[in-house]
Amino acid sequence: MSALLQSLASAFCGSDERREVLDAALHAGLPTARNEAWKYTSLRQLERRSFSPAPLQAPAIDAALLAGIPAPRLVFVNGRPSDAHSDLSGLDAGVRVRTLSAVRHDEPEAARFLQRRFDRAEEVFAQLNAALADEGVLVQVAADAIAATPLHLVFVGCGDGTDRAWHHRHLLDLQPGASLKLVEHHLQGSDNANFDNTLVHVQLAQGAQLAHARVQADGARATSLLRTDAVLERDARYSRVDLELGAALSRHELNVRLQGDNARLTANGVLLGNGRRHIDTRLGIEHVARDTAAELLWRGVAAGRSRVVFHGGIHIREGADGTDANLSNKNLLLSADAEIDTQPTLVIDADEVKAAHGATVGQLDANALFYLRSRGLPAEQARAMLSAAFCHEPLAVAGALGDTLARHLDHALQQAGMA
Repeated sequence: MSALLQSLASAFCGSDERREVLDAALHAGLPTARNEAWKYTSLRQLERRSFSPAPLQAPAIDAALLAGIPAPRLVFVNGRPSDAHSDLSGLDAGVRVRTLSAVRHDEPEAARFLQRRFDRAEEVFAQLNAALADEGVLVQVAADAIAATPLHLVFVGCGDGTDRAWHHRHLLDLQPGASLKLVEHHLQGSDNANFDNTLVHVQLAQGAQLAHARVQADGARATSLLRTDAVLERDARYSRVDLELGAALSRHELNVRLQGDNARLTANGVLLGNGRRHIDTRLGIEHVARDTAAELLWRGVAAGRSRVVFHGGIHIREGADGTDANLSNKNLLLSADAEIDTQPTLVIDADEVKAAHGATVGQLDANALFYLRSRGLPAEQARAMLSAAFCHEPLAVAGALGDTLARHLDHALQQAGMA
């Protein structure tokens, strides 16, 4: 057994049923490059590391870190809820927010998503989450409730001399006709090499609408593993933007099942690689019902010795006639030592569909650089302007949340020397 799995398993404290799930994960072991889903992401360094469970009490952080994040907000520090920094006042009517530790596990909504199991070889971290998760957030929006005020979920990692691990399980449950704006902030409170393994369930009932923005700006030595599983019913709308701006190793699996007629998905993102960062994003979009649509616009940048990996999978099932699916993944390679791997896939088992997918890897446009240089801009500034414009394109769908995302993106570009 690897040092990683041994250290994570040592924190187990749960039922016999969860012990069986943990044993299955330990028996399967960590996925290797032979597993297609992990072909471009090696875990050899991670498997040699050990982590200790996060203490039950959240450590103190500088309040200035949260100065730009308004209420209502729920704050976690090193995996634990922080009452001192959370403020849920101002929640709109019909919105209910609770921590997983405050929910009775025999409640129907808790039982429904906590009892899900994962069996495929590449799902070891989801299995570990199912066995070890002891904290998270349940956000529930009542039928026809329109939440105009964005809800902020803040996850801060900080160092205390020990590498910590936590496993979160979240549920976003919107009832028929409900609407919510949600912003996730994953931030660095101080230098740390912590391990975050999170699983998010998104359930959008008929006519529900969720605008979801996520900023992953963890510390430069942290590990962030995230899986999001979303199910959209009839006429549901799910719009999200992901910014992968931090962590030494970050991996996000976004799986969306459009199982109701006329469901709509917009999922955009920016993958910013610099230094020796490794970023892996995998989309699994499944069209099941009729007249569904998905618009996917992703941009990647690799500088220094970083590696950016993108897999964009779309599967249009039999009977999903009228589907309209579009995927665009464009990437900038800014260093000879950086690497970008992109793999768009499209499987169509239905008739009368519109579908397109494409991926490119290139450098900054020489003509555009020449034009800016001819206007008197230094070469470095010209490259920074073009890189920033390239990265900002996916933010156009963010609406009212766009300013927040732009600030985070601009700060990350400046830190990386790209702006």
